[in-house]
Amino acid sequence: MINKDFFQSIEDLEEQKGIKKELLLETLKNALVCAYKKHTGDSSDVMLDLNPEKKSVKFYALKTVVEEVTDSDNEITLADAKTIKKSYKLGDTVKIEFTPKEFGRIAAQTAKQVVLQKLRETERDNTLAEFEDKENNIKACTIRRIEDKNVYVEIGAGEIEAVMLPQDQVPTETYNVNDKLMVYVKKVRSMGKNAQILVSRSAPGLVKRLFENVVPEIGQGIVNIKAISRDPGQRTKIAIVSNDANVDAIGACVGNKGMRVNEVVKELNGEKIDIIPWSEDPLEFIAKALSPAKVLKVSALEGEKVARVVVPDDKLSLAIGKDGQNARLAARLTGWKIDVKSESKAKLEEEKILAEAANALDGLDLDIE
Repeated sequence: MINKDFFQSIEDLEEQKGIKKELLLETLKNALVCAYKKHTGDSSDVMLDLNPEKKSVKFYALKTVVEEVTDSDNEITLADAKTIKKSYKLGDTVKIEFTPKEFGRIAAQTAKQVVLQKLRETERDNTLAEFEDKENNIKACTIRRIEDKNVYVEIGAGEIEAVMLPQDQVPTETYNVNDKLMVYVKKVRSMGKNAQILVSRSAPGLVKRLFENVVPEIGQGIVNIKAISRDPGQRTKIAIVSNDANVDAIGACVGNKGMRVNEVVKELNGEKIDIIPWSEDPLEFIAKALSPAKVLKVSALEGEKVARVVVPDDKLSLAIGKDGQNARLAARLTGWKIDVKSESKAKLEEEKILAEAANALDGLDLDIE
């Protein structure tokens, strides 16, 4: 059943895995009592004493001292109780030691299940404790397996497993077992008896943390990242501002001969990055966000966050981008809806509006003296 080696194993688990011996023994006692009752069908009140000092295991039937027994499983007469101990009186609880028959195999299985459960719970708690303050950070990892489109990675050298779900993967990237890459820790959550770490390669936060790693001025608070919009694997726009007039925010992020931004691009497997100077003036910010296109004019629709942008005819496709990507990323970056028009079309619309206004005035019968 449970022997001296078992108690030594309990002590080893406390030392190696951090599982509290008292908690494990208490859980085991309850589990063994439940297993005994299930195995025997006995409804009597039973207590188990696990003594790690003496390395002993004892079962006791608990019976209440009464004048007349109506439930032999749970009651004992005063006369019978006094044969065990003379000081017993009515209402006392008597502990009667007994040895369960044919219970060794059940007890061993129960002990094993309890230990494994506590191991899982401890590993879960340790994982949560280690990573709960690492959400929104990036970590180096190695891909260990790919199942049902989910990519499972080992973070660092600590054999901590995390999962990258399909929506957190970059469409243009191919993932293979043993590949090494950087991931963004999105969420650490408890799932019943397990802990799950969700990581991402598609989150805008990955780009932000990569820039923080390669640009010291960001870590020092001299340069701030104000906003990021991203089409994973294709293009990212990042808006930055310098808090020091003597520090060029764009220059700091680009680095000497592009070394800093190229390091980020390399980690993102060639994803294009537009570094945009942030402005407090939303219309100026919108014009810059449409980079690399040149903007002639930006106007706002009164009362709404809608901007009308005019660009040279030969820059219209550049401003809008393939499948509308450039304008879409600019809109996400600024938080404004952006309507991009060519210079010629904008002029035609203005002329049409002026003509309609003139016609309306011509139709008025004004009597002016």
